Amino acid sequence: MAKTKKTPRPKAETPKGFRDYFGAEVTQRAEMLRKIAAVYHRYGFDALESSGVETVEALGKFLPDVDRPNEGVFAWQEDAEGEKPGDWLALRYDLTAPLARVYAQHQNDLPKPYRRYAMGPVWRNEKPGPGRFRQFYQCDADTVGAPSVAADAEICAMLADCLEEVGIPRGDYVVRVNNRKVLNGVLEVTGLSGDDRQSERGIVLRAIDKLDRLGLAGVKALLGPGRKDESGDFTDGAGLSDAQADVIMSFMQAKADTGAETVAGLRALVQDSEIGVQGVNELETIADLLAAGGYGPDRIEIDPSVVRGLGYYTGPVFEAELTFEIFDEKGRKRQFGSVAGGGRYDDLVKRFTGQEVPATGVSIGVDRLLAALHAKGRMRADMQGPVVVTVLDRDRMADYQAMVAELRSAGIRAEVYLGNPKNFGNQLKYADRRGSPIAVIEGGDEKEQGVIQIKDLILGARIAESATLEEWKDRPSQFEVPRNQLVSKVRDILSQHGLPGGGADQ
Repeated sequence: MAKTKKTPRPKAETPKGFRDYFGAEVTQRAEMLRKIAAVYHRYGFDALESSGVETVEALGKFLPDVDRPNEGVFAWQEDAEGEKPGDWLALRYDLTAPLARVYAQHQNDLPKPYRRYAMGPVWRNEKPGPGRFRQFYQCDADTVGAPSVAADAEICAMLADCLEEVGIPRGDYVVRVNNRKVLNGVLEVTGLSGDDRQSERGIVLRAIDKLDRLGLAGVKALLGPGRKDESGDFTDGAGLSDAQADVIMSFMQAKADTGAETVAGLRALVQDSEIGVQGVNELETIADLLAAGGYGPDRIEIDPSVVRGLGYYTGPVFEAELTFEIFDEKGRKRQFGSVAGGGRYDDLVKRFTGQEVPATGVSIGVDRLLAALHAKGRMRADMQGPVVVTVLDRDRMADYQAMVAELRSAGIRAEVYLGNPKNFGNQLKYADRRGSPIAVIEGGDEKEQGVIQIKDLILGARIAESATLEEWKDRPSQFEVPRNQLVSKVRDILSQHGLPGGGADQ
């Protein structure tokens, strides 16, 4: 008789390009999102939670590649209904395309302008790499139905406030603002307008976007015949003449000491382009509005080098850059870089309605911002664990549950040890692994005397590391207190260590 083949066990591993998030990471992200949401709410934006799944048709041409229905997204086709083929559905690629669909679908019921913020995961079917995952969080705010660039100025101010709210101080960030109309005007003056110059325009835009990495000389090479990198690989350039390249280079170097000087330089460059002049006027208005609100160039500045990559931006574009230095994986100093970006996209809703609807918004890269806070030492890598009530007598579990209930009612994170209580040492090891600041101990003798032992695990660990025997005797880390002082003593210890839950009785 042939042996029955065993079903192979599944591999316990995350799919390629995905990762799991544990306690501290999830808590820290939730706290950061709470702070950002508070700023959005203060500015008058309403929360929106749209579906995580959209039709591929709704996501549309703004995906990175559309040679296949599911290129760039995780997509599947529903079963056919009779002779009608099933719809192609996809996990959302960002939070902006779903907003356009929501607005078009519910516009009769929504206020105009409609101001919404949204937070949640998005999915991209792209090749993963270091720090680049196929699922990540975005945190967006958008105004739909406001044609005035006052809406763009407000978004920039709100973005600056968000960065400061989560712990990035002034001097460590700058919100940089440009306008795609100005850039279009420069391309027009340079002779790169028209469908027949689409390829050259694409190379020019990508070259400008690489200024920080390649420098002016590298960008100029890409505007001309091309550039050979350090490895010897050659990248074809846009093939512009020296005169054309000089116009582009002048545009990239138009940033001056003040916003007014920058605007004046841009105006001189695009004076022969109607669309370019319109863009310069919009930048000037944005700068004036921000200055009136107290947002000077130390926080928000006009910078012609900002080029957002997505094709649907039609006006102002902005990017938040962190300016402090960190060390990369090879020990080299570098600036942290961009953590948020956005702009005006007046054509996106038009795909659904046939009518142009003005819109502007920003998206904050949540994981990037968390990494920045860790790099600045503004966020602990670990997380405070709960106070652990140990179990010395399993027949008195009700007593231990009463203790933990008192602590929780006082707003203190706490739990009863629910493993095998036979080995008390294992209970303390558990508390240590959980990052617990305190262990509560009550055996039979303590119960009879009406007292409890409270062990300061943080102080105990410090003493164990460096204290002499005499210091250990002078600095006890375990205290015996009356049972009715459980909450007050725990609060006192937490307060000494600057941890949540400390303070006077409430």
